[in-house]
Amino acid sequence: MSFFEAINDAIASVNSVVNTYAWYLAFVFLIGLGLYFTVRTKGVQLNRLGEACRVAFTGIKEKKGKQTISSFQAFCTSMGARIGVGNIAGVAAAIVMGGPGAVFWMWVFACIGAATSFVECTVGQIFKEKKGDGYFHGGPAYYVKNGLGKPKFAIFMALLVIVTYGLMFVGVQANQASNALQTAFGADLAIVFAIVLAVCAALIVFGGIKRVARVSTWLVPTMAILWMLLALAVILVNFTQIPAVIETIFSYAFGVQQFVGGGMGMMLLWGLKRGVFSNEAGIGSIPNVSSSADVKHPAKQGLMQSVGVLIDTLVVCSATAFVIIIYTNAAYPGYAFTAAQQGTLNGVPLVAEALEATLLGPAAPYVLSVFMLVFAFSSLISYYSMSETNLKFITEKKGALVVLRVVIVAMVFFASMMSMGLAWDLADTFQAFMGIFNTAIILFLGKYAFAALKDYFDQRGEGVEEPVFDPSCLPNQNGVTCWPPKDDKQ
Repeated sequence: MSFFEAINDAIASVNSVVNTYAWYLAFVFLIGLGLYFTVRTKGVQLNRLGEACRVAFTGIKEKKGKQTISSFQAFCTSMGARIGVGNIAGVAAAIVMGGPGAVFWMWVFACIGAATSFVECTVGQIFKEKKGDGYFHGGPAYYVKNGLGKPKFAIFMALLVIVTYGLMFVGVQANQASNALQTAFGADLAIVFAIVLAVCAALIVFGGIKRVARVSTWLVPTMAILWMLLALAVILVNFTQIPAVIETIFSYAFGVQQFVGGGMGMMLLWGLKRGVFSNEAGIGSIPNVSSSADVKHPAKQGLMQSVGVLIDTLVVCSATAFVIIIYTNAAYPGYAFTAAQQGTLNGVPLVAEALEATLLGPAAPYVLSVFMLVFAFSSLISYYSMSETNLKFITEKKGALVVLRVVIVAMVFFASMMSMGLAWDLADTFQAFMGIFNTAIILFLGKYAFAALKDYFDQRGEGVEEPVFDPSCLPNQNGVTCWPPKDDKQ
């Protein structure tokens, strides 16, 4: 047994128990509170979908200030963080581990989670702060400190964000990028890929993050569109199989075997895990991004981010799922994957197989590796940025920032050598913790989002094209620092 295999086994044995029970609790919080937010907002994610699309897609002409980020830019940045490894490898993992019925439950949970995303992002906007750099900053740590008035708990949330996104989520990105390279060029080069990925990560976090981030702002949307076009090409070439794909998804989602054979729980859990990893609804990551937007009303970012959840899952993840199921219906009838197949196909390899068999031929692994690398490093930039912001919430010491950067680079290296299952499990465990804590927090702060939502649509009902927020509509204004009353605004 190699050193890395020994480490994998040791960590996996401890994490598996924690992961299981954490997700039982996370399921209750993410789904239960998501339904509560859906009821309290009167189904804002669907009932107000037209307005959400309007503010999301008409904001392209918005201009940002010298030291502010426009609402549309924040929306694009958040979509760049969402669309990536989870939309490709994550969907494959859900199908392998939970069956094709997991895709249906990914859809359901996205519709529920979109309401949670509205609440968390609106609350993030209400309690954001403007720092000395001239930019707005927000997220779980900020709305805990300013909204709940719990500064010590806010530090804990900042640390949890750093560990979850700066280490565990970065680890999944590195692991899947390495896995894609190994699928294309051979597993015997794993250590080489780990070194290369770690060096690239070091170049980004120690020096070129701003320059690389500027490139990623156009590269990631371009690659996302190309991925959609590629998936659409596969679907069109095999358009006669579309009815069979839809039948497969629904038959497994509601099949007798799933209910009687005990597979229902696994299907629901994997649908939730991979769906949340992809659209990030309710786990506190997107408010870190959306709170930076300079908007006239906090509900505007809430609406934009709720539609972002639906686009990510119902469009992008669905496209990937259709590609995979078109292939697996023939290659793996019955979806009775063995333990060995679950270990080897749980991610990139299955997507590569599907693309090779349906459209790209031998070029599939190489094409897929390019997509995975771009998405992995764009996510690395986003997660590192979140981590740096939350570290500065805790301390401004430069030494702490250096330590963070070193640890992230080390995580990229070690995660590239981890087993695929362990990398996902570690990310899942901390994702569950973020879901539990974040949804519990916004349960207490949801009243602010509900008030902001009412104020926004009251103004829209009066014919106001661009509602302007007055914090006097809130239950109280304690901790609100960036929203002066209308009479005080110039």
